[in-house]
Amino acid sequence: MVKPDVYLLVEGKDDQHVVWALCGRHQLPDAFAVETPGGKADGIDALLDGLSVRLRADNLKTLGIMVDADQNLLARWQSVRDRLSASGYTGIPVQPVNGGWISGQTSLPRVGVWLMPDNSATGMLEDFVKRLVPDNDVLLSYAEDVLDEIEQNDWRRYGNNDRPKSLIHTWLAWQEKPGTPMGLAITERALRHDSPLAQAFVTWLKRLFEIP
Repeated sequence: MVKPDVYLLVEGKDDQHVVWALCGRHQLPDAFAVETPGGKADGIDALLDGLSVRLRADNLKTLGIMVDADQNLLARWQSVRDRLSASGYTGIPVQPVNGGWISGQTSLPRVGVWLMPDNSATGMLEDFVKRLVPDNDVLLSYAEDVLDEIEQNDWRRYGNNDRPKSLIHTWLAWQEKPGTPMGLAITERALRHDSPLAQAFVTWLKRLFEIP
């Protein structure tokens, strides 16, 4: 059974299910929990607002933080960095680390940070999942073309920053089981668990939670 003092904190349930699916496909042991901020308070604001309290928990040993970079990678990194600094962490790099960052201090709980999709680009969970689509997938290219046409004709109803969500869910709607959630699509092998980005993320999890 997972100890409550070792866990990965994510923004919401989609993130949670994607992580669970990747862990399952990579056969990682049940070494850490995957938690959301909780209740109706899921999302980046709730996660950041509650971070200092989580870091002060007496029994905390290891905390992973997985959040979307969204539209400003450096601003999101700074928002996480500021909260870690306020909790006593030092030596935090001024920019995100390729492959994910992990703290090196022994006097405080071990902490790791991964900015979706890859610690180097703006974006979100859906951009990460897009890179799990099999190489040279025709339907992904066609979905891109469909969204381009929608936008060029001003038919778009999704928000300016929501194209990645529309793209991946359009692609999922055209699979053998239309509308399968992202996590389940990994489990059922419609999405690759072994793409280079997925492997880099799993490597970070293994380093952070000290999984052999």
